[in-house]
Amino acid sequence: MEIGIHNGLRSWVTSRIMHTSYPNTIPRKRIHVHSGKKAMVISSSKKANLSASRKQRIKLHINGEKKLTFSEFLKHPSGMEAVINAKALQSYHLVDDNDNTYRCTLPKVQLMSFEVSPVLVLRVTSTQEDCTVELLNCKLEGSELLENQSERFLANMTNCMTWNMEDREPFLEVDVKLNVTLEISTRPFTMLPVSAVEVPGNLVMQTLVDTLVPLLLQQLLKDYDEWIQKQQQNSL
Repeated sequence: MEIGIHNGLRSWVTSRIMHTSYPNTIPRKRIHVHSGKKAMVISSSKKANLSASRKQRIKLHINGEKKLTFSEFLKHPSGMEAVINAKALQSYHLVDDNDNTYRCTLPKVQLMSFEVSPVLVLRVTSTQEDCTVELLNCKLEGSELLENQSERFLANMTNCMTWNMEDREPFLEVDVKLNVTLEISTRPFTMLPVSAVEVPGNLVMQTLVDTLVPLLLQQLLKDYDEWIQKQQQNSL
C-alpha cells in the first residue's frame, strides 16, 4: 500500500521519540480487545488522551459469472496479507494460530545515530460478515534508549470491515478508530493544562486518519480485484 495505517503510526512514534528524552514510567498494556480491557497503572505525571475515527464505504465490483465474495478473499493468504498491509512491512509472522495474531515489523527508522524498527502486534478476527483488525501492542526494537521511549505511550487501533455482496450495489465499509494515551513529561507541556496537548493532538490525529482511510480502502479494493482475476484465470 502506498500509505497505510501502519505508516501513520510509525510517523507518529518517530515524532514522539524526537521530543522525549526521559526514562520509562508507563507500563505497556493492551487496550480495547474483545477479551476485555486491563486497567492502566496510574502514575503522578499528566496524561493526554487523543482519539480519531473515520467510517467510509466503497463499491465492490462483481466480475465474472461466479460471485467471489469478500469473505472468500479473506480466507485466502492474499486476503490476509491485504488486511494486515503486508506490502508495507519488512516482515511478519503468525504468533498465535488460534486467534490469528501477527507480529509485524515495519522498515527500520533512522533517528540521529540510532536505528530502530517499529513492531506491531495485530489480531485479525474474521467471519462471513465482517473482519476486525486490532492493534494489541506497539513498540520499538533496536536501540535500548529508544526502546524505553515506546513505554511512554499506549496506542490502540481497530479497523472494523463489513461488506454486503447481496446489495444492489455491493460495498465494503471500514470503520477505523485510533486512540493514544501519552505521558506529558517534557517542558513546556508539563506547565500547561492537558487540553493544550489534547486539542492540537486530536486535530493532527484526525487529519491523519482522514488521509489514510481512503487510501486503505483503495488498496483493499485493488488487492481484491487482482485476486478475482487470478481466480478466474486459474479456473480456465
